[in-house]
Parts: sequence; structure tokens; C-alpha cells
Amino acid sequence: MENLQAGDPRYLKRRVKGCTLDVHPTEKALIVQYEVEATILGELGEAMVGERKECQKIIRLKSLNANTDTSSLARKVVEECRLIHPSKLREVEQLLFYLQNRKPSNDNQEKKRVSPRDFAPYAGVELDEEASIGNIEEYVELLYEDVQEKIRGATLIFQLARNPDNLEELIENEAALGALARVLREDWKQSVDLATTIVYIFFCFSSFSQFHGLVTHFKIGALCMNIIEHELKRFDLWQEELQKKKAACEEFSENQNLKKEHEKSFRKYQSLLTKQEQLLRVSLCLLLNLAEDTRTELKMRNKNIVHMLVKIVDREDEELLLVVVSFLKKLSIFLENKNDMAEAFAVEKLARLVPCEHEELLSTTLRLLLNLSFDTSLRSQMVQAGLVPKLCSLLADEGQRQLSMCILYHITMEDRFKSMFADTGCIPQLMRLLFDCGEEKMDVELISLCINLAANQSNAQVICGGSGLKMLMKRALKLKDVLVMKMIRNLSQHNGPTKSLFLDYVGDLAAQVSDEEAEEFVIECLGTLANLTIPDLDWALVLKEYNLVPYLKDRLKPGLAEDDLILEVVIMIGTVSMDDSCAALLAKSGIIPALIELLNAQQEDDEFVCQIVYVFYQMVFHKATRDVIIKDTQAPAYLIDLMHDNNAAIRKVCDNTLDIIAEYDEEWGKKIQTEKFRWYNSQWLEMVENRQLDEAAEAFLYGEDGESFIGTGDVLERPDLFYSADGIISADGAISPDFYGDFHDDLGQTGYLSSVSDQFVPSAQIPADRPGSAYGFRPDEHFFFSTSSR
Repeated sequence: MENLQAGDPRYLKRRVKGCTLDVHPTEKALIVQYEVEATILGELGEAMVGERKECQKIIRLKSLNANTDTSSLARKVVEECRLIHPSKLREVEQLLFYLQNRKPSNDNQEKKRVSPRDFAPYAGVELDEEASIGNIEEYVELLYEDVQEKIRGATLIFQLARNPDNLEELIENEAALGALARVLREDWKQSVDLATTIVYIFFCFSSFSQFHGLVTHFKIGALCMNIIEHELKRFDLWQEELQKKKAACEEFSENQNLKKEHEKSFRKYQSLLTKQEQLLRVSLCLLLNLAEDTRTELKMRNKNIVHMLVKIVDREDEELLLVVVSFLKKLSIFLENKNDMAEAFAVEKLARLVPCEHEELLSTTLRLLLNLSFDTSLRSQMVQAGLVPKLCSLLADEGQRQLSMCILYHITMEDRFKSMFADTGCIPQLMRLLFDCGEEKMDVELISLCINLAANQSNAQVICGGSGLKMLMKRALKLKDVLVMKMIRNLSQHNGPTKSLFLDYVGDLAAQVSDEEAEEFVIECLGTLANLTIPDLDWALVLKEYNLVPYLKDRLKPGLAEDDLILEVVIMIGTVSMDDSCAALLAKSGIIPALIELLNAQQEDDEFVCQIVYVFYQMVFHKATRDVIIKDTQAPAYLIDLMHDNNAAIRKVCDNTLDIIAEYDEEWGKKIQTEKFRWYNSQWLEMVENRQLDEAAEAFLYGEDGESFIGTGDVLERPDLFYSADGIISADGAISPDFYGDFHDDLGQTGYLSSVSDQFVPSAQIPADRPGSAYGFRPDEHFFFSTSSR
């Protein structure tokens, strides 16, 4: 834009346009974004030159806290900031309210790159003189002197590199950077101070992505990997030497010289350890910055970086541990690195850091454990390392609560670990957090963890203790909270005293089953009711009082509702069919044909098929519904078709149902018997046809000339190969009376052979509490019907 001279008749006109407001992503501040339009006007006021510029102003609100009156503060902000028009007062107030209630994030420090100003040089290499960028050549010349002068020169250059403003000028001095890289490569083993200072300098460059190419050019990353590997080996040697002196001191406890020598060695060890950990820390920080490039990270992985990092986790320096755990967290998102951590038993070593007083280290460790907890085997290692009670104790820490709940959620995905929570004190804490939410929306992590825990019987008893179930039902029914109702549904599946507590809420749950309620909520209510296989519950009264039969029947029509809702309706019908009067009521309503139609439509869905067949299984127990199923529907024919289904659960329910039908209907009994015989016979024929003779048996089938002993003729023309009729047919050709008597006994009262299944599996008494779901059958129980029980 032109410069206006004094006395110039033209003048400059500025105008602010397009002011928008937003909140700062990390700080308690408002961001005002606006556009400045500058125009140079001529003598007559015409626009000659114009320019636009986008600007931003940050209004920091240091006084904003939980007790601040946002309305008053909004008026003050509008009054003092001329960029904000008074009409935006309401918007400012809303943004302030959001800032006031926004939860602090733990991500800020992790997302921020490690700054060179975060590090200070060793006390041993601090200099009294102050470095100047104009004397850089003198500092470079010091790098060609002895070790002490090299340290001095490197320290002065490091003072310059700590100021980001000097980096551009330093990068132009290729001789200085080349000299630093050479000294590091040649002399890093001679002096830890020298190596640390030079790595610090390159670390300053690595803090900015545009300088990564420079660091890579001088192969500083590979050199740092060598340094770390060497230092870890030195540490092992120190430990071994120290242990030997300690053992000698303990063996000869009266020898004061050995004791003094051990104390001297220990002090020296601590001094060396401090310097080594500083070198390891800055080297790892440099590598962490370079690992932004996944190709560079892969090279580090190939050089065994993961095992090195896991080995360092045993150290005590919290600042070094923070870098190590941050590095592991970054690496853990890749499968190969995660597997390396599992091999190195990283979880076991990380467990000692939970909890710890260093808040940032604890938060980073939990994030790493969260990444690892997606792996099933590593979840097992977490449990074995004793992390469950430790994580439960962190629920009281608001800063670490969310991360702890996420890890615990992953652990509770495994049924075998759920029972561990009953005695940890975790469940009462979670229930308090849940009830403290009031009518506000609760955190997904909290309710998800509660849902998982409710699937275990021991946990369910703790949850329902006191007024737990009452409070859950109150919140779920008042707010129509689907997730809380899902938790209640899990609680209702357990037998014992917990299930009986639901008797008081059957009416409330049944009232929710209507078209007015949201489908997701109705699904959970139906699922809860379907779990209530309680003998004292009068289902007929519930169905009539809340008019549920028309609702259940209408939902069975394919395509009129979501499959999830239809499935819950079928399961609900299976549960209420255990009651004689309910089964008759449902049969009269025409539900059985509707179920058969649904079975045809959903025949590819094993869950649907199994639950529908289970409804038939329940109904054939009752005389009224048994006659309807056997005589008025084609349900038995469908069951015969499903008798040999690939799904074991479907086969089992079909067999049980068909056995009962066969007991009461002779015609269907013959058909079932014929089908079973045909099936087993076909299996036998198929096995005979496919059987291959082994090499050992082949030698006996052929003579020396290769001719078969059984000849080349038709095997059916060899009557000598048939079974003998001894004991069945007498000399005069009549049937033996003994055989006839045995055969007659096998026919029994029904006049047909007993089923094949009865020949191999003895019938058993039916347990009193039949399962409410077809998948509730236990593999060690027989549910075959027995006439002796009726």
C-alpha cells in the first residue's frame, strides 16, 4: 500500500467487518476474528486503493471460575472490546458459560512438542560468559581443541540454539553444524557432558519439523540410537559391579575398608547415573521428535527401540520416565510395536507407575495402558500385574477418572475378570458417580463400565444392594435412559435373590411397552421382562392388564419393525409361554401362525430360528397349546426340517420338542422316527462309501497275482458274505419266538420303535426352572421329556 506523505490531500479510511466469536481451544479465553478493510480516498472522496486483512484478537479471562457471574462478565467484555457489537451480548454470555463448564483437558501437554527451553544444561557445564551469535566462529574453533574446550564451545553454541530466533542463522553455518556432528560421532564415549550438550543442540533443531531434514542429514538419530544402546550396557555393568561389592560387603561385614569402598562406589554410581539419565532423556526426546515421520519411526523399531524403552522403565527418574512412556504411547498404536511390548513384559513394568505422585507421568502411563488394553492377552497381563484394584482407587481422582474407567471397561469385556470387582470397592464408587449425575447426561465411559459389571451375578448383588435397583429404575423410567435400562436388563438375567427384586417393577416395565415410547427403550424393557422367569409371577394378569398380546402379535410381522425389536418380542413370548394360561391365550390370538411366517422369513438367522423353536418347545408342554401346534399348524414339519441344522443349539431344542410331540401323537411320531432313521442311515451309508482302506489292509485283499480274494463278480451274488441268520430263523424257516418277543417289547405302547436319540441318551427329569432363552441350555443337562414325570 502506498505511504501517505504529510500534506497529502488523500486520506486513509479503515473499517472493521465480519466480526465472529469463538472460544480458545485450550485456554479460558475468547477469540475475536474480524476483517479490516483499508481504503485510500482521493481528493474528491473516491476510492483509489483498497486492501483487506484478516485479524484476530484474544480476550483472556483470568478471573473466570466456577462462581463467576457470566452475565456481568459478558457485559464487561462487550463494553471494553469495541470490536464486539452490543447485539452479540447473548452470544458472548453463552460462550462464557461454555468456558465456565468446560472440563480441563489432559491432552494439551502431550500434544505440545517438547520445547528446548524445557531443558537446562548440566550444572557442571554452566558458564559465566554469555554467548553471542556474532562470535559463532570462535565457538566453532573451540571444537577442534581438547575435550574441556570442546565442552565449552558446545555449551556456548547451545546457549544460542536455545533461542529459536537464532536457529535460522545457525542452520546457514554448515561448518558449525558439521563440526558438532563430527565431534559427537568421534568423541561421545570420552565425555558424557560433551555428548549431552551436543545432542541438546540438535534436539533444539528437532523441535521444529522444518529442521528434521538437517538432523537426518547428519545422521544424528542413528547416532542417538547407538548412544542409548551403549549407555544401557554400561548401566548393566555398573549394576553388576555394584552388586558384587555389596555382596562382598555383606559377606565380610566386619571389614570397614570394604564398607567404605562400597559407599564410595555407590556415590560414584549415583553421580554417573544422574548424568547418564540426562543424556538418555535428551536423546530420546530428539528421537521422539523425529518419529513424527513414520518411516523414521520404522527404522527405530528395526533397531529395537521398543525393548530399549521398556528396559528404561525400571529407572526412577520421573522426567526420564515421562519421555519413555510418552514414546511408548506413540509407538503403541502400531501392531508390531504392541507385540514387542508384550514380549518385553511392558505391562508388568508399567504397573509400578500406577499410581504415582507425578500427575503428568501418571496420565501418560494410563493412556499407554489404554492403548495396550485393546489386546486380549495384554488385558490378562494387566490383571495379573494387580492393576484392577489400583485403577479402581484412581476413580476418586477426577483428573485420572476417565482414563481409569476406559481401561477398566476393556478389562470387564472379559467375563472371567468381572467377578474381581465385587470386593474392590469399585462398584459403590461407580454407583455414587452415577447417582451424582442427577438428571444430567452421564459420561458414556461410566455407564458402559456399569453395564459390563452388571452382567456378573456377584456384582449384580452389590449393585442392587440397598436402594441401588430402585434408584436405577427411577432414573431409567423418568429420563427414558436407554443405557441405564440396558444395565437393568443385565441385572435381571441373574437367578437368585436379585431376580426376585424385579417383581415390584413388572408393571412399570410393562407400561413402557407401547408405540408411544422410543423403540430402543422398548427393546430394553422387553428384554428385562423376558429375563424374569419367576414362578410367582402371574404373566396372564400382566398381559391382560397392559394389553400386551396385540402389541406382541403385531410386531411379529416381518418388515413392520426392526429385527432387534422383533427378536425381543419372540423371546418375551417364549418366557410368558411357560405359564399354562398365557400359552393358551397366545395360541388363541393366532400367534403360532405368525411365528411360523416369521420363521420362514428369518430362516437364515440362527438367533431368530432358535428363539422361535424355543417358543414351540415351551408350548408343547401345555395340553391346550400342544394340540394347536400338532393338529392345526405345520410347526412339527418345520421342526423336522430343522432337526439336522448346523447350529447345535437349534438341533438340541428341536430334538427336545420333537421328542415331546412323538410322545403324544402317533402319526407325527412315526414321521419323526422315519426321518431320524433316514438321517442316521444316510450318514452310515456315506461313511461306508467314503471309507478308504489303509495300506496295511490292502495286502490282505489281494493275492500274489493281484487278484482280489472276493473275486471280480457282484458282491450281492455272494450269499456267504451276508449276516448269519442263526438265532433269528429256525431250521424250518420260521421266526424265532425269542426274537419276536424282544421285538414286541421294543415297540412299546405307541407301536413304533423308540427314537434313535432315546437309544443313546436316557431321558431325564426336567428341571423346575427351565431357561427363559434357548441359549440358556447347559451342555451337561438333558431336557428330554420323560413320561414318568407327568
